[in-house]
Amino acid sequence: MVAGFPPEVAAVAVLWTAAKAAGVPRPLEDFLRCSKADERRVRRVAWRLKEAVKQSRRPSIEDYVKTLAARVGLPAAVVKAAVELLEKNRRVLAGKNPWVSAAAALWLASFKKLGLLKALAEAAGTTPTSIRNAAGRMRV
Repeated sequence: MVAGFPPEVAAVAVLWTAAKAAGVPRPLEDFLRCSKADERRVRRVAWRLKEAVKQSRRPSIEDYVKTLAARVGLPAAVVKAAVELLEKNRRVLAGKNPWVSAAAALWLASFKKLGLLKALAEAAGTTPTSIRNAAGRMRV
């Protein structure tokens, strides 16, 4: 993650990021006074650290499916079928809203029950039209 950067740059970036995360943000200049690190490089490494943390916190699509299924009260068999459907259509749904994709997969896995579409839309915080459009992009 910080390959190619001197250790003092990585150390300053980690300390600066940790101070922000702890709720006591300090100006970067405070940390640079004690180091020979270049400000631009420290900011770049800090950005990489922030992105790595953000990536590690992202829930899987299976988590979205399970959450929606629990909200609507769907059985485990439908959840399993929806997850398999999403795995098959991973490339089609890349970059799309995960709540809408999960709702569309659950709707397709439950054989397109109309009443369920409205309940899924409400549980996902979206519209039935969004779910129908996402379902249309999926191959069953």
